[in-house]
Amino acid sequence: LKAAGFECVALPEQVGKSPSVPSAAAMPESRKTSLKSAAYEKKIGKVSSNSKKDKAPFTVGPMVLALFLFVVVGSAILQIISSAQRGLV
Repeated sequence: LKAAGFECVALPEQVGKSPSVPSAAAMPESRKTSLKSAAYEKKIGKVSSNSKKDKAPFTVGPMVLALFLFVVVGSAILQIISSAQRGLV
């Protein structure tokens, strides 16, 4: 099999076997995995009362908001003072 310049070489123990995902017998499920799987299967379709996400009242901290307002308002005041000194107002 050649595809895009690559050649597929089979190891001696793989000759005659089809290249596929190992079967379930080759990869046994651990007990923890099977318990989690069973718990997940039971939960499917159920909607809990906690499904609504509690949104934080502030997405931006008050200090960050204060800094932003200081920069914006300060910049506007300096622009007004600068333009008044030039006589543009």
